[in-house]
Amino acid sequence: MTATTPPPARPPRAELHLHLEGTLEPELAFALAERNRVALPYRDPGELRAAYAFGDLQSFLDLYHATSQVLRTADDFADLTRAYLRRAAAGGVRHAEIMVDLQTHLERGVALEDVVAGLAEGVADGEASHGVSGLLILAFLRHRPAAEAEAVLDAVLAAGAPFAAVGLASTEVGFAATPFARAFERAAAHGLRRTAHAAEEGPASNAVEVLDVLGVERVDHGIRAMEDEAVVARLVAERVPLTVCPWSNVRLRAVPSLAAHPLPAMMAAGLNVSINSDDPSYFGAYVDEVDDAVTAAFALTRDQRADLAAASFAGSFLPPEQIARHLAAVDAWRAAG
Repeated sequence: MTATTPPPARPPRAELHLHLEGTLEPELAFALAERNRVALPYRDPGELRAAYAFGDLQSFLDLYHATSQVLRTADDFADLTRAYLRRAAAGGVRHAEIMVDLQTHLERGVALEDVVAGLAEGVADGEASHGVSGLLILAFLRHRPAAEAEAVLDAVLAAGAPFAAVGLASTEVGFAATPFARAFERAAAHGLRRTAHAAEEGPASNAVEVLDVLGVERVDHGIRAMEDEAVVARLVAERVPLTVCPWSNVRLRAVPSLAAHPLPAMMAAGLNVSINSDDPSYFGAYVDEVDDAVTAAFALTRDQRADLAAASFAGSFLPPEQIARHLAAVDAWRAAG
């Protein structure tokens, strides 16, 4: 960086809580629908985007799964992955850990080989073209049987599919994590890393459940941990990464407004938090836009923004030497202000 070149407005960061299907922009959805001759119940991308007014998590999931029907071929998954990584790179993302709802696609007859080939092509292109590395997370769905998750894991392992981790996603309320213990144990035995959604809509105790029963290494969301001092103390002591998605929480009514979000309190309590977008197309904000929003809402300092970015790399599933390189880049951004 020369003396005349200003530092970038935002720190480099990783995105750790991102559902690939949630990056499907309406324009691409309609293009894929036409390519695959799939009828969408909307006249145009504008009408589809107007439907992104959600009352809760379930209303979002209903639309999310319906729109995913346009994803049919390896090219579709490659195009979607490329589109996300291109947009992420423009926002300062240097590494992305991408959750994929494989069960959603397999149950409607999409071949595992096609999904995997498309994902692999998109991730490779993202790194070659935009300098963004990517890891894939096989996201088990809480609302579906645990035995199905194990069957999908078997298929992924047999195919040698390049998933680096497993996760647990979908509806938290009414669906315990405990039935998935065997799937997570088997994943760990095969060297896969582990994460799980918890304490978003459900209570703080759900974060304890996924730590103790599933053996996860980080918790996705985790905002309701703030309701239990003992849970907070444990998360702080163990430095458990929490992949917080503030704008998602607002859009799904988990919090009434961004101003009411517990992010500042979580940071003040010493929790190991990063900020992420979750499903940026549906919620209207990619992670750089989330960063801008929380910076403005909470008057975050440059050091606080750098801390959040550093936590994203430190909480990633990258090898230690790569984490160290990215942390050095964050420190350089911190010092340049």
